[in-house]
Amino acid sequence: MNDSPFPTEPPPSPGQVVSGGDKLNSPGVVAWERAAIERLLMAQVQEQKAQRQWRNFFRLAWLLLVLSVGALLLYRAPSTTAPSSAHTAVVEIRGEIAAGADASADNIVPALRSAFEDAGAQAVVVVIDSPGGSPVQAGIINDELRRLRDKHDKPLYVVVEETCASAAYYIAAAADQIYVDKASVVGSIGVLMDGFGFTGLMDKLGVERRLMTAGANKGFLDPFSPQSEAHRAHAQKLLDHIHAQFIEVVKDGRGERLKETPDLFSGLFWSGEQAIELGLADHLGSLDYVAREVIKAEEIVDYTRRENVAERLAKRFGASVGAGFAKALGQVPVQLR
Repeated sequence: MNDSPFPTEPPPSPGQVVSGGDKLNSPGVVAWERAAIERLLMAQVQEQKAQRQWRNFFRLAWLLLVLSVGALLLYRAPSTTAPSSAHTAVVEIRGEIAAGADASADNIVPALRSAFEDAGAQAVVVVIDSPGGSPVQAGIINDELRRLRDKHDKPLYVVVEETCASAAYYIAAAADQIYVDKASVVGSIGVLMDGFGFTGLMDKLGVERRLMTAGANKGFLDPFSPQSEAHRAHAQKLLDHIHAQFIEVVKDGRGERLKETPDLFSGLFWSGEQAIELGLADHLGSLDYVAREVIKAEEIVDYTRRENVAERLAKRFGASVGAGFAKALGQVPVQLR
């Protein structure tokens, strides 16, 4: 069987008489030439198609390889074995402190346990750069820090980079000492609950709110209903109670170092130098300084748990959509900010 795209019979030579006595310009010769050209074109199309398929295959293979290597490089699992030499254990808390975020108790607590349990860790340093967030998540982390510090009898330090405010400072209060930069933002010991009210706008638009509840206060904080004085008073009582918890944690952690002023627990924040004067922080210093000069273990091992890029994007997209929807409904949780 001939696989060639060309006809098996040779073409007629010039002047050759073909069937019926016609010469090269006969219909038979034209048909043969057309068939040959069609076969040649089809062969080229098939070859180009095969080349495209292989090219796409190799491109996809390279893409998968690059993504796999990138994910492995970006993912940094916590240390599970003690290094051969003494070291400073570090856990980072960055960004909003909230369930499902990088700085959630689910991520931070296991990292802290690994750091404290490592026999090579001479001390644990929590590096903080966060504006605050959930008092619940901060409380869980604070409680675990105190438990681990007492259980393993290891020094616990906090190093503040840009910001350590509200829920972040709630966590920092558990440390033996807090180091800051002179321009760090520290403090904001207060509680807030925010939302929106649309009742006036609805009246202007002629929109009627139809809300049915079982329970006199079930519509509490509904953004489409007027806020009564009783509901306002109840919300304020709730905030005051959580604020008192926050103040107690700070006083317990900082003790006599605090220089209480009327503004100390008002929600104001201060520079790093001012925080030292108020007793909210102890010294100026960076992570390298603390590891080298305070702990005397220059080798730094990071125990922070980090997700790969795909997991992070999926989680943040879902969390942002949920938070946006909740805020649109006025259902915003209490925040330490």
